[in-house]
This record gives sequence, C-alpha cells and structure tokens, in this order.
Amino acid sequence: MGKTALVTGASSGLGLELAKLFARDGHDLVVVARRRDHLEALATRLAAEHGVAARVIAEDLADPVAPRRIFEELRERRLEVEFLVNSAGFGTSGPFAASDLERELAMVQVNATSLMHLTRLFLPAMIARRSGRILNLGSTAGFQPGPGMAIYYASKAFVNSFTEALGYELRGTGVTATVSCPGATATEFGKVSGNAESRLFHLGATSAPFVAAHAYRAMMAGKAISLPGWRAKIGLQLLRFGSRGQATAVAARLNHIEAPRARLNAQNSSRS
Repeated sequence: MGKTALVTGASSGLGLELAKLFARDGHDLVVVARRRDHLEALATRLAAEHGVAARVIAEDLADPVAPRRIFEELRERRLEVEFLVNSAGFGTSGPFAASDLERELAMVQVNATSLMHLTRLFLPAMIARRSGRILNLGSTAGFQPGPGMAIYYASKAFVNSFTEALGYELRGTGVTATVSCPGATATEFGKVSGNAESRLFHLGATSAPFVAAHAYRAMMAGKAISLPGWRAKIGLQLLRFGSRGQATAVAARLNHIEAPRARLNAQNSSRS
C-alpha cells in the first residue's frame, strides 16, 4: 500500500515533478503551495491518473506560522507523513545593499526557516515508528558564496549543511535525510529571481524532470546527497580544487545580468 508524501512548492517546478513521481508509485499526497488553483488542478489530475488521494493545503511558507498550521491540519486528519519533501523556495538577484529587505527576509523564511520548522515538526513521529524519508532541496549554490545572489546562496548553504548533519544524526533510526543539490534548472526560478538572463542560465539549465527523478531515487535509497547531471558534479569538483576567492569571483561573473543580444547589437551599432 502507498504511504503519504507531503510536498511543498508543489504548484510548479521541482515540487510539481516530485509530486508526480510519488503519485506514479502509488503514494498519497499532500501538496502545499500558495496557488490553490494550481494545486487543485494538480490534485485532480494525479488522483484521476494514478488513483491516489491528493489533498491540497494552500499556505504561504513566508508566514512563520504556516508550518505549524500545516502540521496541525494533518494531525487532525490523522495522516502520517512518510515522505517529507521541502521543495518550496525562491531566489532574488542584484546587489544586497540595494535589495528589497522584506523580500530577502521572506526568502530566508521560505528557503531555510520553514524547511527546518517542518522537518522538526514531522521528524519525531518518523523516528518513533522507525520509518521515514526527508528530501530537502538545496543547491550547488550552497557550496560557495554568491555575489549578486548573496542571500539565496546563503540560504542554500544552510539547507545543504543542515540536511547533511541531520542525516548523520539519523543513522540507525530507520529515517534518512537527503539533500538534492542541482545547478541551474529549467523552472520558474530564473524568471522569479530575475536571473534568467544571467551567464549561469545562458550556459544551460538541466531539465526539471531529470533533477526531480535523480533526487527521488536518492531519497528512496537513503542517500545523503543528490548531484544531478554532469554540470553539478563538475562544478563541485572545481570548487574543491580552486580557492574560495576564485569560486566567489566565478559566481559573481555567472550571476551578472547580461543585456539581451538585440540590445547589445543595437549598442554596438550606435557606436560604429
């Protein structure tokens, strides 16, 4: 019989792809995101295609109380969460000193604090029954500083470090923690963060279904980390051989927002 997976950020991107994988394997779902209409359409489709129960919880994880509300609602329904997937997250770009402070604070709340909060709420029951899987969406960005996206990179450093440490603590409990660390991925992230025209995305983005499938397999196998695709693996190896200063400088260049080609061509023509 299938078990229940709680997936945050399920209205799009990696959260959506991961929800589809759980449903494919016969697991019931609790899908969480801000956009109720997207979630209800997804729940209806997954229930029809795979015969699973798919429940919708519309919550904004930028609200510090949202994780507790999610937990209490599932406890009232007497639902046991076997798989906790913390996929919700977003990024911002630009110099930190000129950033929107409220948006930066919301990003830390969603990417790091709510992730930790949900994990802490659902973990004790997993340990008590000696069964459970946790998957947190980190990033290769979390392995280095990221000028131009300073707070996003820092939030992912928290996720990477927290999940690896938690996985070590959970050895022998029957519960595992896995962190997925993709590089640039083809989702709404680039558009929302304002980084879609950066050198990082111009170099190419890995498909969301591939990243999600890699993370899903790693979680089910109880692995500590998922590095999907050759770009992620090579990027991590390069960080090991270069200095921190070099890695920071490379990240700064990759996060630089480039003008569209048409604008560059127009500028060049006006100078000639």
